[in-house]
Amino acid sequence: MSNATVKIGISGAGGRMGGMLISEIAATEDLQLVAATDRSGGPAIGEDAGLFAGLRENGVIIGDHPKTLFETADVVIDFSSPAACRSHADLAAETGIALVVGTTGLTQEDEATLEKAGQKAALVYCANTSVGVTLLGQIVEQVAAQLTDDWDIEIVEAHHHYKVDAPSGTALALGKAAARGRGVELEAVADMVRKGQTGARKQGDIGFAVLRGGDVIGEHSVIFFGQSERVEISHKATDRVIFARGALRAARFAANEKPGFYIMADVLNS
Repeated sequence: MSNATVKIGISGAGGRMGGMLISEIAATEDLQLVAATDRSGGPAIGEDAGLFAGLRENGVIIGDHPKTLFETADVVIDFSSPAACRSHADLAAETGIALVVGTTGLTQEDEATLEKAGQKAALVYCANTSVGVTLLGQIVEQVAAQLTDDWDIEIVEAHHHYKVDAPSGTALALGKAAARGRGVELEAVADMVRKGQTGARKQGDIGFAVLRGGDVIGEHSVIFFGQSERVEISHKATDRVIFARGALRAARFAANEKPGFYIMADVLNS
């Protein structure tokens, strides 16, 4: 399929990310939008996907039946809700159609569902589809492995005031990267809440701080505090289009891969 057009289905086509994906697909020669869905009862249902995204008519009508995504697409891209994402993962396993998941707010149980679906279809799970954030995670793991004794790790993230989950999926992914570098499980060392008389910071903990306000697209910093010095590694998103472009890069990857559970790092390293 590497020399053929990759047929794309989009879940959440009525949202901001859906619109950006539709626009980016229209600007490429190797990708084709063949199906699009959105939440039942939403304003996008029944609309032409191209017109709804502010482009010319493309003949793809936005529906609300998840199965239609998997009837004609080579790869389905999911930016929806955790509940819808689980349904799409089941359909990917049933049909063998590749799936790229960019949905946030997933639980460990949800992630386990995705991993199971990866036994039947190529599934790429991206807490953040940005290429820059993916590289940030790889760097954080390397640095955490080197800065061990007497170095404290704090993760700070900021998003717009509409974001409903905290810490962000990206912040948690960065925390997992730091924990891998230290050879520990994040759940054993994560410090999510500080309030009142907390006592001294526990050595080895990975702390999280969350900021919400305005129209911030996404900012993440991992800070390593040492004695008399500190190392800060940051990524700031200034346009959501980076997430659409990363998701499409993941779709191209998934279209040519055998069944398996992949992450964005696999996409970059391919």
